[in-house]
Amino acid sequence: MPFWTWTGIKNGRASTHWPARGPDGQEGVLGMPRWQPERCAPDCRACADACPTAAIRREDNGMSVDYGRCIVCQICVESCPQEAMTPSGDWAYAVRRREDLQWQAAVNSEDGQLLRKKISQSLRRSLHIKHVDAGSCNGCESEIAALENPFYNLHRLGIFFTPSPRFADLLLVTGPVTAPMRDPLLATWEAMPEPRMVLAVGTCAVSGAPMDTGYAGGHGLEGLLPVDVWLPGCPPNPAALIHALLLLLERQPQRVEWGRYAD
Repeated sequence: MPFWTWTGIKNGRASTHWPARGPDGQEGVLGMPRWQPERCAPDCRACADACPTAAIRREDNGMSVDYGRCIVCQICVESCPQEAMTPSGDWAYAVRRREDLQWQAAVNSEDGQLLRKKISQSLRRSLHIKHVDAGSCNGCESEIAALENPFYNLHRLGIFFTPSPRFADLLLVTGPVTAPMRDPLLATWEAMPEPRMVLAVGTCAVSGAPMDTGYAGGHGLEGLLPVDVWLPGCPPNPAALIHALLLLLERQPQRVEWGRYAD
């Protein structure tokens, strides 16, 4: 008997039961930093000056935080003298609207409810994904590959990757969309049948940061494709990827609204 076959029989099932129950595999992993604006000192620019992707900015009416540009480097946490930026385990940052990654006062909208109903009716319990690397560093790809390991076992949720856009329901995009990848990405999108959706994975795909200031970088998917779910992170972990996919299928709730993470 092959060694790995015997090891598998002896150790039993390795797959987690998450999200129904059990561990998500992200215990102790740092997520997006939490902003507590009431702690900010007037005219302090420490975190804004330290942020390498301009996710934090000092504006005329105060500070602004755009998690769509955050690469989870934690430099803002280290540089903030008032501890207004604090570490957290907030990794489930998938949202349906790009503006929900920008910290603002919470508001209610009916657009998300209508979209969720449409997706739920069309896809039900099965989803096929076509992945396009639009200039990624392969960090996101390493996390995507982990989805099919024995622990996360994506297939148990009825979600599968397909090599052909003709059979795909969802276009999963990583990378800032560099110039050489723009046309292949759009061609893949055009080859997909309706109804079709887009998931922007990683801060690069959400906003282009931090590559959007370089000569070869892109600006992400905003204004290029109709994105259904935005998932920042550098890279987002496998649990965050699963949460984003289940959010798309109306099987998990959105945890972030107007830049604020709900416990």
